[in-house]
Amino acid sequence: MRGAERHFGVDRLVILVVAAPGHKGVELDAETRLELARAAFPGREVVLDPHPRTVDTLRKGRWPDPLFLVGADEFCDFLSWKEPQAVLELARLGVATRPGFPQERLDAVLGRLEHPERVEFFEIEPVAVSSTEVRERLARGDPIDGLVPAAVAERIRGRAE
Repeated sequence: MRGAERHFGVDRLVILVVAAPGHKGVELDAETRLELARAAFPGREVVLDPHPRTVDTLRKGRWPDPLFLVGADEFCDFLSWKEPQAVLELARLGVATRPGFPQERLDAVLGRLEHPERVEFFEIEPVAVSSTEVRERLARGDPIDGLVPAAVAERIRGRAE
């Protein structure tokens, strides 16, 4: 989030937790994911989004000039989203890239967009952990301290007890 705030100079970020994502299954219920997101982003506006698709969220939203942030991996799947061209008509897209991410993968998507000027890339510091690794450690009963914010680890421990 800090990288996006610095790059775009935004003064307000809203973290959306999708109640029932339309593109993938989730292991935890929406309220638990909302609680963990609020723990991960203290002092931020974290809300439950009832819309399973981004374009529906943007159509119902009341933001004057929305900037929707995604990671580079997610952007590579952008053309499979519901109405990706409409997403770009409704919002600018900020794409977080990490050093070494293959530019040709990004260019392949960008070249198929009607409004590529609505996409802006910004680099973030790489994070040496994946959500898969966190889930695997939890399944083995291994600690996740240092992999997630302390407040998140504490809530997860509390739920396991």
